[in-house]
Amino acid sequence: MILKRIHHVALICADYQRSKYFYTDILGLSVLAEHYRIERDSYKLDLALPDGSQLELFSFSDAPARPSYPEAQGLRHLAFEVDSVHDWKARLEHLGIAVEAIRTDEYTKREFVFFADPDGLPLELYASA
Repeated sequence: MILKRIHHVALICADYQRSKYFYTDILGLSVLAEHYRIERDSYKLDLALPDGSQLELFSFSDAPARPSYPEAQGLRHLAFEVDSVHDWKARLEHLGIAVEAIRTDEYTKREFVFFADPDGLPLELYASA
């Protein structure tokens, strides 16, 4: 018996429309399903990456802010594999998103870069092999 892959990662956002725009229009994820849950006054948006993995985006109006600095226990960041870190960095910066300097992984020698989603969740772009 083995774990096969990560099926999805669930994220909670403060501003649903802003985060939906960020993950679909800026990062290019596809919408699989979108539901408004009246009893929770909350949206649930299922987003797909090309490899079949998914992000679930939830909105909760009273969710506390995520502690990031200093880093807290739990999820450190979410990384996406891309063909060109340089092209993605340029695209994000063109759209007004702050992106850190490109670095090189000392072990794999692949380039990577960090930026944040609208709620400050650290995201990483990591170069394909």
